[in-house]
Amino acid sequence: MAIIEMLILNAVNIYFYLIIASVLMSWIPSLKESKFGQFITSLTDPYLDIFRKFIPPLGMIDISPIIAIYALLLASRGISVLFGMI
Repeated sequence: MAIIEMLILNAVNIYFYLIIASVLMSWIPSLKESKFGQFITSLTDPYLDIFRKFIPPLGMIDISPIIAIYALLLASRGISVLFGMI
């Protein structure tokens, strides 16, 4: 079971860094429009869109990635607790 927990937590950790990369690339439009940027956006936007439905941007600032990252961190803690119970 520890291997499964480690794999899931590593996947969550990688996704966390993909969201961070997506947010940083949004500040430089040419990076977001590159093939690499489009690939990362295609991976992260479905998850971020869930939070964008509930949290409108404040002017030009989109705070939904902050909430999405927080939810991802809570989920990883929950996974750790669940596997700790088994």
